[in-house]
Amino acid sequence: MASTPFRRLLHWGPLSVFGIIKLITWAMVHLLGMWWPPHSSLAAALHAALFLSLAGSTLYFFLQSLLEGPGFVPLGWKPENEEDTHNLQFCTVCNGFKAPRSHHCRKCGYCVKKMDHHCPWINCCVGHNNHGYFTLFLISAVLGCFHASVVLTICMYHAINRVWYMHNGTGREPMIYLTLTTLLLTLLAIGMAVGVVLAVGVLLYLQLRGIFRNQTTIEDWIVEKAQGRREEQGLPEFVFPYNLGWKNNVQLVLYGSKWDGIKWPLREGCGEYDLTREQQAQKQDKRVRSRMYTAVAMYSGRWLPVLSRPRAALAAPCTDEPRLPLQPGDIVRATRQRKHWLFGEKLVGEGETRGPRGWFPRDVATPSDYLHKPKPD
Repeated sequence: MASTPFRRLLHWGPLSVFGIIKLITWAMVHLLGMWWPPHSSLAAALHAALFLSLAGSTLYFFLQSLLEGPGFVPLGWKPENEEDTHNLQFCTVCNGFKAPRSHHCRKCGYCVKKMDHHCPWINCCVGHNNHGYFTLFLISAVLGCFHASVVLTICMYHAINRVWYMHNGTGREPMIYLTLTTLLLTLLAIGMAVGVVLAVGVLLYLQLRGIFRNQTTIEDWIVEKAQGRREEQGLPEFVFPYNLGWKNNVQLVLYGSKWDGIKWPLREGCGEYDLTREQQAQKQDKRVRSRMYTAVAMYSGRWLPVLSRPRAALAAPCTDEPRLPLQPGDIVRATRQRKHWLFGEKLVGEGETRGPRGWFPRDVATPSDYLHKPKPD
């Protein structure tokens, strides 16, 4: 279940971010004092203040996005109008209906308002309440690490050539002294800074693209599937109901506190439940295209069954989605497939109600229709 804001800090994700911020900040402060001391000129002081401002804003917006949290749909929530419930999906875990744009996060344990994705670095989801803070955190981190990667690389160059400068320089070159420990830490800081610029820069691009469209990562996937589904079935093109133009979309993120995360302003001509009805149609299509399997061997649920199924272990899905333990005779509705793995939900009880979901090796189950085919004489 979702943890309290301060307990979210006690996780490898936030602790790693603190460590990266501390390492890069230490390296910058240590080397700037030798390369361009802040007390030497006004420009040097402003340069140092620029980096410290970026480092401080990175830490501030990181903590705000973590402590604020994404905002959760109240347990047992249902729309004011009882007739609207048929337009919504029901969450059996939260024992309530999923509000428009909300999705259940199995890691947080709740339905998240306008869920974008679950981020391990803040140990919670990015959603309605913290989307703006998270985006500002990404901007500050990318700018700060880009600044640090350039400055630290220049400082490293001067440190490596220090002896040459002493004999052949003009005497105006900065003298940067590094011990073996500080050299290794500085190299690590440069690697971290460049890695953040590349990896987080891509994430920032995706986030900004989604903000300009007022479309979360999950909704981007839903809209992409909607276009393909409607084109295949000869239906009119799907119109995303929350795209109000890039200026209004940006304001919705920056001033999201004006909205409760349940009801949203809509594009002209669109309805409140257009997106949820499209989700229902996609899930219905998925159920129609799914295939029933019966487990013929036991699967313990291990992520890498190296000893029992080495071929499947070598081709394990690169995802943090759960694995589905199976016993012979279990019935599973498979909705996704790979060469050596299947993803599906176990059917439990006489009414074949939905049970746990996850990945399982393909060779532990056989299509149910195959088991029930009459054997040749």
